Amino acid sequence: MSNDQRPLLVDSHAHLDGERFADDLNETVKRATANGISHILTIGCDLQSSTGAIKVAEQYENIFAAVGIHPHDATEINADVLATLQTMANHPKVVAIGEIGLDYYRDRSPREIQRNAFRQQIRLAIEVGKPIIVHDREAHDEVIQILTEENGATNGGVLHCFSGDLKMAQQCLDLGFYLSFTGTITYPKNEAIREIIKHIPIDRMLLETDCPYLSPQKFRGKRNEPAYVRYTAEKMAEIKGLSITDVARITSRNCYNLFGFGAVDQSSKIAYQIRDSLYLNITNRCTNHCVFCAKFSDFVVKGHELQLDHEPSVTELKQAIGDPARYTEIVFCGYGEPLLRLELIKELAGWLKKHGVKVRINSDGQANLVHKRNILPELTGLIDTISISLNAPEAETYQNLCQSTFGEVESYQAVKDFLRCAPQFIPEVIATAVTYPGVDIDACEQVAKDLGVEFRAREYNEVG
Repeated sequence: MSNDQRPLLVDSHAHLDGERFADDLNETVKRATANGISHILTIGCDLQSSTGAIKVAEQYENIFAAVGIHPHDATEINADVLATLQTMANHPKVVAIGEIGLDYYRDRSPREIQRNAFRQQIRLAIEVGKPIIVHDREAHDEVIQILTEENGATNGGVLHCFSGDLKMAQQCLDLGFYLSFTGTITYPKNEAIREIIKHIPIDRMLLETDCPYLSPQKFRGKRNEPAYVRYTAEKMAEIKGLSITDVARITSRNCYNLFGFGAVDQSSKIAYQIRDSLYLNITNRCTNHCVFCAKFSDFVVKGHELQLDHEPSVTELKQAIGDPARYTEIVFCGYGEPLLRLELIKELAGWLKKHGVKVRINSDGQANLVHKRNILPELTGLIDTISISLNAPEAETYQNLCQSTFGEVESYQAVKDFLRCAPQFIPEVIATAVTYPGVDIDACEQVAKDLGVEFRAREYNEVG
């Protein structure tokens, strides 16, 4: 892949103001741009470096700044310093307060002073309407406690260079924070952090270098720089089973959501790619109102904006698909129930099959109720795989979770009947269930087995 084709990445945490970049800052930024780094956030750690971060951001259109007092320098905090930070926060290139937090590893400032400085700067961030960038080293419990007590996620925030365990990761996500990862995820012995990345949604992750520190394995022992964030992205793609393009798109969108810089790609509303599959978003209507569905908070899936302003026609979909042979499969999915548009699916799937493309549908399994007939025979020869959301082992739980417009008894029975009948007409039939708290996944799997179909659990927060 040539440099101009590389997916664009963001380095969400760098320190470019210091002596280690004094002699070659221009060259460093040029290397980053050449390596597909679209934006960089350079971070302050005290008043001097915060001033320096702003000066760097002023020099380059694609660099932004954060200002704050690091826990190492917490003794610097007083009323005058807070007032200066408040003035700095109003600068047009300043997008966050940070890095702030607790460091009980070095303990360069007394812990009580660290805690007070952390709290005061969270309050400042809330006052100026900026997200926070949190430093946490061996102070996990108290960081969570203070973030909770001070409503730290009021304007959003990120745990930079995340070093906690999976329990803490979930606590941070529950509070509304992003988690950011550095080149340390490439270190051979750092399996623990890679395991955390496997189990949390990439929709809540950022990439960073923390340069000049924490170089990825390939450059370990050398000065880190923004261009090297690509190596972290490549490792994250490997861990998550995604493409580097997916990781770039999602993490860049996350930075936009948190810090407000960059741009949102609106071109993928109708047809959006994840890995080597192309997904078709043909309707936002649905027969269910699932409690775990993310569209009730936003319409973003893996960095794609999927809120439709109209339901696309077959002609529009063909134009959005282009050459179907480029993809391993085409999936009717999107942010709605695709089988509500049965006639469109039949026409488009027929066209896709003429091109030799594998076709899949993700459905809630209530199409027979919608169309008041068994529609499965009409899909014969058109659909290779259908994935049906079972989501519960019995009707009451199903209705509590999925809130079907057809009611408790009728909807769940229809889903089971659909699953039981589907293998007669579609080669591969899969029942799925979201690992939502309280759902008995083993019982769901047994229901699928009794119905004679495959089963797959879908991780909660990863269901897009």
